[in-house]
Amino acid sequence: MLDWLPQLRREIWILATGQLLLYIGQGFTLVYASIYIVNELGFSHTQVGLALSSSGLAGIVGRFWSGYAIDSDFWGRRRTLMLSATITAFACFCLAFATTFTLLVAGNLLLGLGISLYWPANLSVTTDLTTTENRTEAFALTRLVDNLGLGLGALLAGQYVAMAGSYSTLFILKGLTYLLFVGVIYVAIEETRQPRADVRNVWQDWWQALCDRNLLIFLSANLIFTIYAAQHTATLPLYLANFIPHGNTETGFSEQWISYFFVWQVFLKIVLQLPITRLVKAINHVSVLLFSLILWSGGFFLLWVVGITPAKALFFTIIAFSLIAFAEILYSPAGISLIGEMSPENLRGIYFSLESQCWSIGFTIGPAIGGWALDHPETVGVNLWLYLITGGLVASVILTVLKQQIMSASKTDLAVDGL
Repeated sequence: MLDWLPQLRREIWILATGQLLLYIGQGFTLVYASIYIVNELGFSHTQVGLALSSSGLAGIVGRFWSGYAIDSDFWGRRRTLMLSATITAFACFCLAFATTFTLLVAGNLLLGLGISLYWPANLSVTTDLTTTENRTEAFALTRLVDNLGLGLGALLAGQYVAMAGSYSTLFILKGLTYLLFVGVIYVAIEETRQPRADVRNVWQDWWQALCDRNLLIFLSANLIFTIYAAQHTATLPLYLANFIPHGNTETGFSEQWISYFFVWQVFLKIVLQLPITRLVKAINHVSVLLFSLILWSGGFFLLWVVGITPAKALFFTIIAFSLIAFAEILYSPAGISLIGEMSPENLRGIYFSLESQCWSIGFTIGPAIGGWALDHPETVGVNLWLYLITGGLVASVILTVLKQQIMSASKTDLAVDGL
């Protein structure tokens, strides 16, 4: 009956269960964080962008440290995961009572630090416990439980906010789910890092990773994907709420309707993540990423259309969210699996730390640009989505170069093996 599920180790399923709880909490504030800060607390769009960008700045520092911690004897994967969830829980409690800009920035700094430690550790554990054959499906399972949690959290939160309007309670509940996740890791997950026989030279390890040309090419393209993701989560809810002339309110769509858009997108990702991942499993990862870029661009184009056309705003918005859902389904397993294949086992933490660093930079640049653009509708405004598409064209050129590099290296390896 469950033969359609990927055949993975028990620890992967336990980690996925804990992550489901974590992302239910994440879903509580997915749609409402930026709306709450602007419409309830009275901060400007630019201030929101700066506050969210401070999270990215903290993440830059945290991800450099995580590259060391994940591969270290003392911290390892397990302790780094527990530390990240604890810091993030306190960040949520801080944001629940953020009535001043100082508290708002402090909460986002802690949030960025906690998340920056989480993903490199999580991806390292998953890579440690999988093989090349089942790794892509393991990462697809990770995205599946993320989206299931986000969908449940956003749907429950949407109904709660619509009825009560108590945003601060959502942040408190989110913090409690992170503390629950700490308990799951403590009880059920053992350390997966393999001890090193040689003495570790941290600077030499970082230098070795930074000399990997294919890694650097991928990271430069991956940065565009993360800026896209930042606009989707930080800028898009505000755009839909305040800049759509033909929504169901005077300025745009209501919070409840926006929650439905995100839930629809998450529903698509839940239902289609594993089938689509299996369908494209035989295609090389870079080609999958290129097709993902095309879908992102199509979604952004329709969001631009929604802001300028008087008709079919609801229809175009649903299609835009659908295209972005397909883009995300393709992007995450392919990108992470590509890093997993590039990384030597003893440098896994550093490689995933550098990949995760793109998210810090993307979420530093993205919200600030988006907030500024919405505060200047005459000069940028809805055209922001067209400018983002041009970034996708740059990323597609970079990925094409990477594809040629990988194919050339494979041919060289085959020639050497044939000698």
